Amino acid sequence: MKAAKRGILIIFCAVVLFGLPQMLSVAFGNAAEGRHWSSARRDASGLSPAPETHPEAIIQVFGARTWGWRGNFAIHTWISMKREGAAAYERFEVIGWRARNGGNALVQSRGRPDNHWFGNTPEILAEVTGAEAEALITRIETVITEYPHKYEYRVWPGPNSNSFIAHIGREVPELELDLPPTAIGKDFITGGMPVGNAVSGQGVQFSILGLGGFALSPVEGVEVHLLGLTLGFDIDDFALKLPGFGRLEPF
Repeated sequence: MKAAKRGILIIFCAVVLFGLPQMLSVAFGNAAEGRHWSSARRDASGLSPAPETHPEAIIQVFGARTWGWRGNFAIHTWISMKREGAAAYERFEVIGWRARNGGNALVQSRGRPDNHWFGNTPEILAEVTGAEAEALITRIETVITEYPHKYEYRVWPGPNSNSFIAHIGREVPELELDLPPTAIGKDFITGGMPVGNAVSGQGVQFSILGLGGFALSPVEGVEVHLLGLTLGFDIDDFALKLPGFGRLEPF
């Protein structure tokens, strides 16, 4: 009887701690919706400097709420890079529908580094510029080429677009990538391994196929993961991490 009560209490706490913030996020409506995805904004957001005015190398990781009701739960992430003196950016991301019938979901495109994602304004999640960026680009390109899940895509719990960007973060710790709780799929470790680096490449993460686990890192802080949702506290930035809302910072 005591064990049963304990189990009920654990389930109740999980529902309150993980489910309540997510339900409140849905109630607030954190995603932009247009009449149809085809008419939603896809123009530049102005977060990436123009190549002609910024000759230096630059790496930027972006995240934006997904279109429609899914945006109340998750963001889509991608990485854009430009070498020193290059005339255009190279953008890399995973697009789910392209994996249908065995297709390659990994997309490389040029010239559109920072556009709105179907009506939602992106934010910069990581940025490196100058000589450091130039030195990292070749390594990142190699990591992208060797990404093992190009022909797989699962919205939940991964591998998906956020799993791809998380993979880059784990392999290139210099990015110090700290993906928000809304990057659902980030906790799927490449190859389905149960233990690996945290997304930032620093610290450790335990994950059961992205369905549950935890992360301890000087960059991410302390995170607990359940069914793709993240609850945690970033000690370094003094930020609370909540499902649906993402990172909440006091200042």
